[in-house]
Amino acid sequence: MDIGRRIRGLRLQRGLTQEELANRCELSKGFISLVERNLTSPSIATLTDMLESLGTDLKTFFGEAEDEKIVFGEKDIFVKEDAEGIRGRIKWLVPSAQKNRMEPILVELGPCGETEEDDPHEGEEFGYVLSGTVRVILGERSVRVRKDESFYFKPTAPHKLVNAGKQPCRLLWVSTPPSF
Repeated sequence: MDIGRRIRGLRLQRGLTQEELANRCELSKGFISLVERNLTSPSIATLTDMLESLGTDLKTFFGEAEDEKIVFGEKDIFVKEDAEGIRGRIKWLVPSAQKNRMEPILVELGPCGETEEDDPHEGEEFGYVLSGTVRVILGERSVRVRKDESFYFKPTAPHKLVNAGKQPCRLLWVSTPPSF
């Protein structure tokens, strides 16, 4: 493992200079430079201080990073469709999104179709209408969202989407934390 390169990467990710990192862990800028170039090795105690200053710990730093999948295709998508296929279809675009901080889905609603009502929860909801028109129902409030428009709200009341139009509608919906 290239410890120096990983420390440098963490430092740059957090927008710190070598001097700022050195000040945070009471080391010299020169020592940080030597560590990042693998010209010296810090003690475990010093490495622990450096990592804490970078917002991580030894276990995470030395943990094997698995190659996280970043591109998903049709074979990865899970689809839930109502029995008649008219009410609507939800496509989970990222498998196992429930373990993530946000959950992107593609919602397709036929005429008069609607999503199930979701209870109030912590987080945020965002959507972008790809085609058609949808009504966002948030408690007693109802707003119309057309193609190429987006919506955003904090789900402090029961909420759902309704296609009140005569044409099918498609939209990208992102919920955080995952709630579907």
